[in-house]
Amino acid sequence: MDVAESVRRLTAADAAAFRELRLRALKEHADAFTSSFEEDVSQPVGAVEQRLAGESGNVFWGAYVEGTLRGMVGLAREARAKNRHKGHVVAMYVAPEFGRRGLGKALLQAVIDYARDERQLEQLVLTVTRTNQAASELYRAAGFRTFGVEPRALKVGSDYFDKEHMILFL
Repeated sequence: MDVAESVRRLTAADAAAFRELRLRALKEHADAFTSSFEEDVSQPVGAVEQRLAGESGNVFWGAYVEGTLRGMVGLAREARAKNRHKGHVVAMYVAPEFGRRGLGKALLQAVIDYARDERQLEQLVLTVTRTNQAASELYRAAGFRTFGVEPRALKVGSDYFDKEHMILFL
């Protein structure tokens, strides 16, 4: 299957598949997300449907392989007037067994293309755990650059993880 054809915008109808993949991501890669499996597992599918409905201005994309959701990414919009020029790349995840196939690149490109079409958006920001070298390389290849590091940004159990803050000017 061509990777470009497998990436599409998610809707409320994709909520169950999105929830399943998100919970997997949170469980297997607790150091990569601000949310936790324990917090999200109790959320009903209805809450996920609302999140994907796009009414808040947030948009999500999914990468499907053979009809199954294998990767995801979101674009969160700022509600406050002084911050509306920024979009946040969130919830980026590709199932590890589908890594290095171009799904992450295609998902990220979908966000960037969408953001460039949005007249109010001037820049995209994201954070990446410093230990996630593959993700950092993907973001740099797409044009993001580091503008700071937050030490001990996440605490998972007794372990701390630094977050690299990155930006792409559109």
